[in-house]
Amino acid sequence: MNRTKFAIVGCGRIAERHAQYISNLATLVAVCDVKQERASAFSKRYGCQPYTDLDELLSKEKNVDVISVCTPNGLHAEHSIKALKAGKHVLCEKPMAITSKDCDAMIREAEKAQRRLFIVKQNRFNPPIVALKKVIDEGWLGKIVDVQLNCYWNRDAAYYKQSDWKGTKKLDGGTLYTQFSHFIDLLYWFVGDVKSVQASLANTLHSGIIEFEDTGIVLLKFANGALGTINYTVNSYKKNMEGSITVFGEKGTVKVGGQYLNVLEYQHIDGYQIKDMPESAPANDYGFYQGSMSNHDKVYANVIDVLLKNASIATSGSEGQKTVGIIERIYASARDGKEK
Repeated sequence: MNRTKFAIVGCGRIAERHAQYISNLATLVAVCDVKQERASAFSKRYGCQPYTDLDELLSKEKNVDVISVCTPNGLHAEHSIKALKAGKHVLCEKPMAITSKDCDAMIREAEKAQRRLFIVKQNRFNPPIVALKKVIDEGWLGKIVDVQLNCYWNRDAAYYKQSDWKGTKKLDGGTLYTQFSHFIDLLYWFVGDVKSVQASLANTLHSGIIEFEDTGIVLLKFANGALGTINYTVNSYKKNMEGSITVFGEKGTVKVGGQYLNVLEYQHIDGYQIKDMPESAPANDYGFYQGSMSNHDKVYANVIDVLLKNASIATSGSEGQKTVGIIERIYASARDGKEK
């Protein structure tokens, strides 16, 4: 059997999830992390070669097909571009990058190298999200007039202290990049391009802990005329409370909620009912906190199907760039006090 060969750069918490599914579906050849002890421990767990320098990995591991980029947000572009220049396909964790300029550079390099650039957006595979996307695409809701996104999670001081990059503008970028970029992606996926944004952000309980906001309120106007709101915070007391999206159309209303967009909470659609959904996967569990749903198995299955069976890519670089562009405009609006 032709098993696709992967290497992972960045051996933090999310890399464990990647390694598990690579081991199930393909072959993990090598891992790389600037911290030698972390790379070594990771390689022993998964029976692969450790490196502390990506350039060395790329020069020595000629048989690797795909580099999975699991490094801090601010390094995604640099590491993806290096891998693409070396002739490797790239699977990049969210967010694709923390500037649209970097996204552009990644896309250009993928085109130049004639390699595939995949972006991890595993929430697109959540069963209620799949069902809602189908309802929208088939026109059951009619014209979309309003969409409301609520992201109420807990990320306390201990969460940021266990990392040497989270909470920094340079490598993290902001709460919308690290915690909620998946949610922003779904707004674009469901409703389309954003015409303008107006935002008000604040750091209310994380002063001296993070270099950006912990709370935000955003008003969006979409190109198709729909309005939208985003209410988000990492100040939900002690634990994650809700991650939800509600879509209002002229012929129906649907809310997908739960803590991680994993529960169909409400539906009322003219002539249609969502039913017989498969069970949702559990959330990614990182010990003392949880993240979005764990659908990385479906992400990897798509990568392999695209490379071996010419399947359609689940989330492309151009789609990943849309998320980054929306987040950039939100931060620009909050900074300048103007609609962007």
